[in-house]
Amino acid sequence: MSTIKLISPVDGSVHAERTPLTLDAAEAAVAKARSAQTAWAARPLDDRIARVMAGIDALEAMRDEIVPELAWQMGRPVRYGGEFGGVRERASYMAAIAAEALADDVIEDSATATRVLAREPQGVVFVIAPWNYPFLTAINTIAPALMAGNAVMLKHASQTLLAGERLAQAMHAGGVPAEVFQNVVLDHATTEALIGARAFDFANFTGSVGGGRAIERAAAGTFTGVGLELGGKDPGYVRADADLDTAVDGLMDGAMFNSGQCCCGIERIYVHESLYDAFVEKAVAWVMAQVLGDPLNPDTTMGPMAHARFAATVRAQIAEAVEMGATPLIDPALFPADDGGAYLAPQVLVGVTHNMAVMREESFGPVVGIMKVRDDDEAIALMNDSDYGLTASIWTADAGAARAIGSQIQTGTILMNRCDYLDPALCWSGCKDTGRGAALSKLGYLALTRSKSYHLKKA
Repeated sequence: MSTIKLISPVDGSVHAERTPLTLDAAEAAVAKARSAQTAWAARPLDDRIARVMAGIDALEAMRDEIVPELAWQMGRPVRYGGEFGGVRERASYMAAIAAEALADDVIEDSATATRVLAREPQGVVFVIAPWNYPFLTAINTIAPALMAGNAVMLKHASQTLLAGERLAQAMHAGGVPAEVFQNVVLDHATTEALIGARAFDFANFTGSVGGGRAIERAAAGTFTGVGLELGGKDPGYVRADADLDTAVDGLMDGAMFNSGQCCCGIERIYVHESLYDAFVEKAVAWVMAQVLGDPLNPDTTMGPMAHARFAATVRAQIAEAVEMGATPLIDPALFPADDGGAYLAPQVLVGVTHNMAVMREESFGPVVGIMKVRDDDEAIALMNDSDYGLTASIWTADAGAARAIGSQIQTGTILMNRCDYLDPALCWSGCKDTGRGAALSKLGYLALTRSKSYHLKKA
């Protein structure tokens, strides 16, 4: 059987290599998870929560090892220190609301009858995690699934194989039994075969639209629940009353952080005509202050993209846009680390239209197109002119206007005066080609449990 290789974007070397499980071995792992899940679910909720949170503590204790590992695996600069703050924020919030979210809803408790709506764990939850935020995205499902009494099997992206191993190491150190939380290395064929055989009770996938379609095809006819967080082309809108400097700082960070490889990163910006010229000027200055280079250097603010082929997609989008009339405002020569491979200079494009792939297809890289708009109506129409719908960011001094505009935008989350942020108290979901499902918040527990009704007639 061929191995799965993790090619480091830092220098193109093979940073890690693992042999995927055979189908027989994978089925045996699932059987162990299913056998162990009943006893795990029987533990008191407070005990399960304590063990998961102890796992978070154990993960944080590995910080000094994990931060450079992330740089080697997917290119994020060490200066940003990993994903620990967000991991704790999300896990802690889900722990805090678990008792309420999972509590019985007593409809009647009288002398004649007791009627109750209860929640029970799904059973075995399968998490297919992406490489761009390998801990944050995984913990969205792992923490609440375990807290709710499920067993969890994690298949991490080949680009971040070591992240899956770290999560397993941490959870086991925290007291989650090894059979209850398993990190498994699987190829696509085995993954699809397991889903198609109804090995899991729920499958959560974060990744590409194509990958989501493959998961849906594999699950077809099995009635396995699936949660899909897929592609995005998230817009930002700067109204005439916006604070210009705040909008530039927020939106450009949202577009360029993590080399643009963020699920809810900003990929297109619409600016009211009264602020457009000033916004573009400041946006270019913001980008020119970035330092592209070795992610292990603490002075670096932008590392390489996770793989040279991802950078090639972005370069092709930029080239097509320029050929169609867009103007690039950043000279790549001013970023000498751009090597034509994984290291890619950031780019700002103007003169863009929605006929260009860079404004319609997911880029997932350090490029953003900026368009001038006349008013809210034009901005709304352009924001909705997309196959995706994850988040939309509105920059304005008027919260009422933001709410009114947000009600007309086809997306999962509306953010005002911020972007590229996931609030664990709010449901993380999307529409259109961004997929379906619900993560975090009270609604996240509904996806990871199933309802059971009790009608106990006494007389």
